[in-house]
Parts: sequence; C-alpha cells; structure tokens
Amino acid sequence: MTRCLLVFAHPLKGSLNARLAATVESQARALGWQVTRRDLHDGFDPVLTPEERAGYHATPPTTLAEEKRELTQAQVLILVFPTWWFGFPAILKGWFDRVWTPGTAFDHSPGFGPMLPRLDALREVLAVTTMGAPAWIDWLVLRRPLRRILRLAILKPCAPKARLTWRALHSAEAVAEPRIAGLEATLAADLTRITRRLTCPD
Repeated sequence: MTRCLLVFAHPLKGSLNARLAATVESQARALGWQVTRRDLHDGFDPVLTPEERAGYHATPPTTLAEEKRELTQAQVLILVFPTWWFGFPAILKGWFDRVWTPGTAFDHSPGFGPMLPRLDALREVLAVTTMGAPAWIDWLVLRRPLRRILRLAILKPCAPKARLTWRALHSAEAVAEPRIAGLEATLAADLTRITRRLTCPD
C-alpha cells in the first residue's frame, strides 16, 4: 500500500485550497493509498524554538517526533498551499524549518560540505498551489521561483530520488468552475501515473 503524507496549508476551511486538498485526498484514497493528512492550521506551531536552533548542528531536540516519522515513512508527499508573495505561506515554511531537520531529512557532512540525504523512501512529490498572479508573471518574469526552490533547494539535497509534479492554478482570485474542474481531472491523472510509476519503477 502506498504511504502518502498530505500537508495542507491554508487558514480557511472553505477556500479553494481546501477543496483541492479534499479532492486529491479522496482521489488518493480511491486508489488504495494510505493517506496521513496534516492540516497545519490545526495547531502546528511554525516558529523554530531557540532550543531547536541551538541543537541544529549538534544534537537536534526530539521535537515533532510524529511529524518527522510521517515524513521519513512517506513514499508520496502531497503539498496543497496558496502562493503568497511568490513564496510559501509562513506556516508551510515553518513546517520545512522544523520538520525537515538534520537527522530526519538530511545529515551534515564533515566540515559542513554537501548535505547527505535521508529521505530515501520518498519517491514522488505532488505540489498543488494557487496564486493570484497570471501565469506569464510566474513563468516569464519570476521564472517559477517556488518550483525551483522546492525542486533544487529542498528535494534535491534531501530526497534526490523523488520526482516532482508541480500544478499551479494561476489567476485564482477569479477562477471559473471549468478551470477548477480541469485541474481536478489533471490531479486524478497525476495520481494514476504516480501509482503506475511506484508499481512498475524504471
């Protein structure tokens, strides 16, 4: 059974992001996946503590043990979040800061050389995001900054075997229903392809 961690990062339960998270969760469960869902606005504290930072390069404290266990066991990570100011929401950035830590997502190499990846089980990452900006600004002006950060700065050093699928709904402040339904159909196809790749790896 495919182990999936779904991380949702939007404060409004009736938001478009909430709909997309519910859709992709339902689609994954229909495929027989074991889905663990984390709604970060249900009590997750994104603030890195002084103790966590003090132990970052030595012995990290055993905080958020359950969240870290979920991450290390996941074969698929699904992120559903809004893009604000062309960056991650603060609460999702805090999840990376506090959960993707040394000893969990990576190890330090001697002399603080290249990071040594630890997320060996993670094979697929599906990122689903919405943003108010039109696609041409994201693509041509800013060159999809969040996609590059996630792929190159986070996944490459921590989970180099993971394949990223990126789905962004642009101009989302006034999006029509057919576009939302089209994205939901695309997500269903994405999950089917991911299932096939996990079942029959290259």
